[in-house]
Amino acid sequence: MTTTAAHALVAQLEALGVEYVFGTCGHTNIAVLDALAGSPIRFVIARHEQAAAHAADGYARASGKPGVLLVHVGPGLTNAATGAMTAALDSVPMVVISGDIPSYYRGRHPHQEINLHADADQASVFRPFVKRAWNVHRAQDLGRAVERAFWTAASGRPGAVLVNVPMDVFSRPAAPYPPISHAAPPDLPEATAELIAARLAAAERPLIYVGGGLREDAEALIALAEHLDLPIAHSLMAKGTVPDAHPLVLGMPGFWGLELTNTYAREADVVLALATRFAETDSSSWDSRFTWDFSGSTLIQIDIDPAEIGRNYPAEIGAVADVRLAIKAIADAATSHAPRTRPELRKQILEARSELFAASQERGRSEDFPLRPERILKDLRDALPPNAILVTDVGWNKNGVARCYELPAEGRFITPGGASTMGFGPAAAIGVQLAEPDRTVIALIGDGGMSAQLPALPMAVEQGAPVVFVVMNNRSHGTISDLQSAHYGRSHGCDFTDPAGRPYSPDFAALARACGADGHTVATPGDLGAALREAITNRRPAVIDVPMVNEPVPTPGHWNIKDIYQGFFTD
Repeated sequence: MTTTAAHALVAQLEALGVEYVFGTCGHTNIAVLDALAGSPIRFVIARHEQAAAHAADGYARASGKPGVLLVHVGPGLTNAATGAMTAALDSVPMVVISGDIPSYYRGRHPHQEINLHADADQASVFRPFVKRAWNVHRAQDLGRAVERAFWTAASGRPGAVLVNVPMDVFSRPAAPYPPISHAAPPDLPEATAELIAARLAAAERPLIYVGGGLREDAEALIALAEHLDLPIAHSLMAKGTVPDAHPLVLGMPGFWGLELTNTYAREADVVLALATRFAETDSSSWDSRFTWDFSGSTLIQIDIDPAEIGRNYPAEIGAVADVRLAIKAIADAATSHAPRTRPELRKQILEARSELFAASQERGRSEDFPLRPERILKDLRDALPPNAILVTDVGWNKNGVARCYELPAEGRFITPGGASTMGFGPAAAIGVQLAEPDRTVIALIGDGGMSAQLPALPMAVEQGAPVVFVVMNNRSHGTISDLQSAHYGRSHGCDFTDPAGRPYSPDFAALARACGADGHTVATPGDLGAALREAITNRRPAVIDVPMVNEPVPTPGHWNIKDIYQGFFTD
């Protein structure tokens, strides 16, 4: 049956199992919105395309399905670029569908066409970070492009893709397209699994280093680690993949890592790296004096993306495989080797990790006001149900949780990694809540991050998403203010002030009430816990505005940017 391309697109999205489309309206995409009006797919309207993109990203991270984003030509697409890039750099599947100028006006600069000084198209804006961008020229090609887009976004190393569609194409006749095809992900060859298991079994100082590509599916990883008593380090993005309380978890290496973790990583003789890109902060700017040193050791690297193998460190054994299948194959192969025990190492891990969390808890008992950051973390840990999902932005909320917050085994931590995008947390938390409607979702964000995504508040109200926005309010871009003060002796351009130079902040609790959400202002140290418990019980969107002192995250680690400020350069 022939219908319009817009209606055929919506039917295809239904067949693909899409539940939500996030986005904003514009004259180039209203044909799709009209088709969605008669569909069970729910359109989540945003007041800014970046908010829509982050919400789609959060939904994808929580559900495991591609987030779908619908945007308008020109500024609609460019506003969404930051959110799509954030998803792309964190290997999150996202399908962006953008309306474009009428196909027959290209190059004449009709309303909102953006190729002002180059013979390009608006899809070129996305090409540096998406896996692929399709320009659809004919209505009969739209279904095929969408099929390939979903397959490309979710297969291999997941990521963002773009389908760019001239607005007239949506209104032209087209036939519905058959559902997407499926194919098995690449497994690890049996001989390779046996070789890796043998290397780990024979090692004296082995280490598993797990990245965000494994997500939460860690049963085989834990079985392997426990059989051979292999310590586990994890990247920022993999916090919670193995429970923080597990006796073999060393925690993060690199800038935020413990001295024990960095020392063990540097001196390990065999490292099995799983779905990690060895990011700069996790690798102490790739300086072998601090974290990873493979000059006399073996790196075994498994990744779905062949471009990552050997990118930052030479791999003696490299394998392109789905990490879930690979780790199961290695765990099965390891059972033919005798179990190993390392009681002294377990003792060292227990002491170091216990000291880390206990010290943070102790600082969190402070009755100072404004609150110390670790008091906020302690009150969260005490008030939240174990399976709560913490969605952070960037700054103390992200770095402090990653380092100092002992995540319950049932809990989850979601944060922007590769792009470290300020403003990710508020809107992403809404997408997470839509994917996990029965769980408590906390957007733990700074005042800078909340200010960057104020459109998230009315979005939460309109969607009935009971996200609790906890604003760690130090009236500053605090992490950068600390960094500037430490290296230049003063902070300029980082702190929010009124015309008289006094610290300034919007009343976020009042703003929440103006949007139809609940608003709580913390005025004493005891107010935060009470406000959290009330907000969690009420199951309504709520903002808790928490005055906080500006202090750096405690870390012994190394990051090359600090050397650069002092004129020292490590190439």
